[in-house]
Amino acid sequence: MMEILGYTSCRQLSQMLMTILVFHGSEFILAASIHGKSNVTCRDLLISKHYLLALMCSLLEYFLEIFLFPGLKEFWWISNLGFAMVVIGEIIRKLAILTASQAFTHTIRIHRDEQHKLVTCGIYRFLRHPGYSGFLIWSVGTQVMLCNPISTVAFAVIVWKFFAARIPYEEHFLRRFFGSQYVEYARHVPSGVPFIR
Repeated sequence: MMEILGYTSCRQLSQMLMTILVFHGSEFILAASIHGKSNVTCRDLLISKHYLLALMCSLLEYFLEIFLFPGLKEFWWISNLGFAMVVIGEIIRKLAILTASQAFTHTIRIHRDEQHKLVTCGIYRFLRHPGYSGFLIWSVGTQVMLCNPISTVAFAVIVWKFFAARIPYEEHFLRRFFGSQYVEYARHVPSGVPFIR
């Protein structure tokens, strides 16, 4: 029982709480500053029932493992690697939001409006979907940071599958909006999510 109240769990859980607050708080603040507060909803916090269920499962795994196998949580180099992944994922995603500005939304646009431009500068020179890439790194990093082996694999697979479906759907509209300009861009710039061209 002492493991649950010990230094390891306090450090890892406080890092997890701070990570979640910074990620979702900054998503909301950036959306409000870019699109105007009146155009932002709680949906822009990116918290869904599925996301909350995944977080609860990861915390359940964490508490079961710290109680049954406390040594599993003591691999600080793994936990620190996870924290580094969280920071890197956060930076990549926020660079995507700041670079795309008005073109970045939390929902896929199915109609092109006048100010919608194809963004190919900044981080978009290297990745077509840096926001997705950053979120994948961030979400898996949260579980590596907690030394949660089951949730690490589960988050990687689930988030990857989500983007494997979302990217082709989104790119259908991007090709419709920007035509050969987007096709040429996609030919030379990787998606940013492994195994998704």
